[in-house]
Amino acid sequence: MAEIRPAPIVMTSDPRSDYALVDSGHGRKLERYGTFHFIRPEPQAMWAPSSAEWQADGEFIPASDEDGGGRWHLQDHVPEDGWQMDWEEVSFTAQCTPFRHLAYFPDMDPVWRWLRTGLQDLASSQMMNLFGYTGVGTLALSAAGANLVHVDASKKSVSAARDNAALSGMSDRPIRWIIDDAAKFAAREVRRERRYDAILLDPPKYGRGPDGEVWRLEEDLAGLVENCGKLLDADSRCLFLTVYAVRMSALALGALLNEKLAHLGGTIEVGELAVREEARGLLLPTAIFARWSA
Repeated sequence: MAEIRPAPIVMTSDPRSDYALVDSGHGRKLERYGTFHFIRPEPQAMWAPSSAEWQADGEFIPASDEDGGGRWHLQDHVPEDGWQMDWEEVSFTAQCTPFRHLAYFPDMDPVWRWLRTGLQDLASSQMMNLFGYTGVGTLALSAAGANLVHVDASKKSVSAARDNAALSGMSDRPIRWIIDDAAKFAAREVRRERRYDAILLDPPKYGRGPDGEVWRLEEDLAGLVENCGKLLDADSRCLFLTVYAVRMSALALGALLNEKLAHLGGTIEVGELAVREEARGLLLPTAIFARWSA
């Protein structure tokens, strides 16, 4: 049986040269991505901002409904095709997307660092990144020596990930770029009797696969985690699951991992991802997580 540690852990993304949460409050946040500043909605910023006026290069204005729509209002000097940013050894293109984010999730910084530390003494580890998006995390882990399988249902996202690999000088790294429904791919890997040393799961609340497959987090996550458990064994190191933008508890994620990964032993921990505000040091929560480690 796995050991469960119910006391929550906070994994914090601190201000860096490439990114900072500059200020937050009144349901919004001001962030710096490279040399550009942007304002985006942030319901969890319930406090008052430290500054009454924000200067930004663009702002995302949400739609009036609850479907997550909206549009960017950008200054003319913000490049439509994006701009280069860096995370340690990884170079990538940041860009204002129609989904209010910027093709990069800076709060994943401590997750990538934790995974890199856990795999640093395991040469040529086998790792899978499900819902890998634009590949910054995949490249961060590949740079640390892991062999990666990068899976995302979006052809556009996988193309961006490959472009980021080229930008980073990592096109020759041992990475398999897979355009596929994550749940279906994991199930096929089980049938192929594959194994992995580590798995990173960053599923959306809702999504569609390349052939119209529908992903609903509350309905489909348990089956996916179960299959991921079958791809790990006694020599595996870790599984890390993050969940955004849902009314779900980290304790619930921990209980799910405990059920599906109990046969592996090890330790299950839960907590929150947060970004530290540059102005006052406040922690802005962004996601919940559960992780298993040997």
